[in-house]
Amino acid sequence: MSWTNGSACWPWSFDFHVLDWFSLEGMYAFDMETYLVHDVVSVLCYLQLTFPYNWDWKTSLLLGALLGATDPVAVVALLKELGASKKMTTIIDGESLMNDGVSVVVFQLFLKMVMGSTSDWSFIIKFLTQNSFGAVGIGVALGIASVFWLRFVFNDIVVQITVTLSVSYFAYYTAQEWAGVSGILTVMTLGMFFAAFARTAFKGENHQSLHHFWEMVAYIANTLVFILSGVIIAVGDFSSRKISYEGASWGFLFLLYLYVQLSRCVMVGVLYPLLRRFGYGLDWKESIILTWSGLRGAVSLSLALSVKQSSGNSYISSETGTRFLFFTGGIVFLTLVVNGSTTQFLLHLLRMDTLTGTKKRILEYTKFQMMNTAFKAFENLGDDEELGSADWHTVIGHIPSLKNLQGEQVDPHDGCEAGNVDPTNIMDIRIRFLNGVQAAYWEMLDDGRITQGTANVLMQSVDEALDLVSTESLCDWRGLKPCVHFPKYYKFLQSRIIPRKFVSYLIVERLESACYISSAFLRAHRIARQQLHGFLGDSDIASVVINESEVEGEEAKQFLEDVRDSFPQVLSVLKTRQVTHYVLNHLNGYIKNLEKVGLLEGKEVSHLHDAVQSDLKKLLRNPPSLKLPNAHDLITTNPLLRPL
Repeated sequence: MSWTNGSACWPWSFDFHVLDWFSLEGMYAFDMETYLVHDVVSVLCYLQLTFPYNWDWKTSLLLGALLGATDPVAVVALLKELGASKKMTTIIDGESLMNDGVSVVVFQLFLKMVMGSTSDWSFIIKFLTQNSFGAVGIGVALGIASVFWLRFVFNDIVVQITVTLSVSYFAYYTAQEWAGVSGILTVMTLGMFFAAFARTAFKGENHQSLHHFWEMVAYIANTLVFILSGVIIAVGDFSSRKISYEGASWGFLFLLYLYVQLSRCVMVGVLYPLLRRFGYGLDWKESIILTWSGLRGAVSLSLALSVKQSSGNSYISSETGTRFLFFTGGIVFLTLVVNGSTTQFLLHLLRMDTLTGTKKRILEYTKFQMMNTAFKAFENLGDDEELGSADWHTVIGHIPSLKNLQGEQVDPHDGCEAGNVDPTNIMDIRIRFLNGVQAAYWEMLDDGRITQGTANVLMQSVDEALDLVSTESLCDWRGLKPCVHFPKYYKFLQSRIIPRKFVSYLIVERLESACYISSAFLRAHRIARQQLHGFLGDSDIASVVINESEVEGEEAKQFLEDVRDSFPQVLSVLKTRQVTHYVLNHLNGYIKNLEKVGLLEGKEVSHLHDAVQSDLKKLLRNPPSLKLPNAHDLITTNPLLRPL
């Protein structure tokens, strides 16, 4: 971990918050008003909070900007564990993401002012504008270059991880050192661009491997920051009687903690009317959790360490740097211990950890299926020629998680909640249905049924529909309509005056993309309907969502019918691509299975695997397409030229 120009080097954070956040909810996962809370709070609160240490207003604002950065990791993990709403966890995570970037920029501004730079309005406006727009521009430019680079990487997770790692550090260094703009905002923009346009570049196991890699990097980096801060605080603060043995310093620490909580409460309360009506919308319970979840963490500690490193001069004394680290470490400790440990109790007090009727029903059905699955597994292995048989009751006795399921083997399809069509329950089923649709898209991408570009469009349509499930029926087709269009003049092109092969060649690219989208949409919805029906049966609530799905697919079916009637060659080419890709994937799996059972050795596997991978690369870069008709075809298909 290194520091440059008084700011922490955090390029690893682009995946820790951004990639995971966007792969789940898309680019609409935060309220713009929410991320302003901490920075406004810091300015208003710490402007007046001047300690009796001869600090001026600039130094006080520097501490305020430093403590403005929040760390939602502990709270978000707890909310997920307790089953709180996805909206709540997304808002907290998204607010922290945006707030951290803004806090670092404001911190850099105040640090420059403390270190002697001018503090007039022209300098402030120029600094903020340069850092904001410059960082976004560099992040987008490097994002485009890296996404283009990843298109040429085929199923090589080592190279893909290397690209994300090297580009993130290069983006930070380029912005911070060469361009003089905010490195953290550049990396954040890069991560947002990756999440929006590059998530389909990582397929199947590669996607999980990338996630695990960045989670481990984030965990190691956070751990190092906490250890380093703890060592420096122990050596610098507790070895100095001027700070650690002063009752006033400890008193100001607790007073500062109260100010932090009070200021956050005031700002959330002031902005509550806006937060309730815009974005996802917040109710009063969620506002309380949002207020209490303002934990401080590694970002604040790293900024405090940078102040400590910059101290020891005429602008910031060594004692001031030590006090900054003492107060920051204390606030981090208090928010983690007090706020983090009591969030569970607060959720229970507000009854936000309870399950809805639909979720309870699904949970009961899952338990029912668990027992059936366990019994089938026992039947498969319960008796063999070598060891004999086993007793079912003895096996169950060693599986505590299944003990409570005894005597509850009642299919909840027959339950009294089957006719419950409460709007909250319907919303829950819509979310599960759309999650199933998105999972089907991922599977089709791995099988080669859709391209990366098509997958990005389809994923975005689901993300947009997930944001509207509380107010509208299923509407993921709405985001696909602009990409699927069969103009009326296509009908005119069916006339025999114009050669059909020539017309097909001219419009094939436009129709190919639309056909991919329509067929994938229909297939994903069909799979999701089957899964939902198999899971919930013929209940009223499942029937409502299934009917909405069928209505959504009418336009897609009509489009494919129009293409089939007018240009069947296009569908034939697309099917050829899909089948070829599927056959190659099947061969790849067959080779891996032969290696797994020991029938092939390493060199043989490598040779066969490289051959199949080479064919896959050729298929992706030069797929089957309609060929331009030759002169003979043009003459024979045109009734005016045929007699010649």
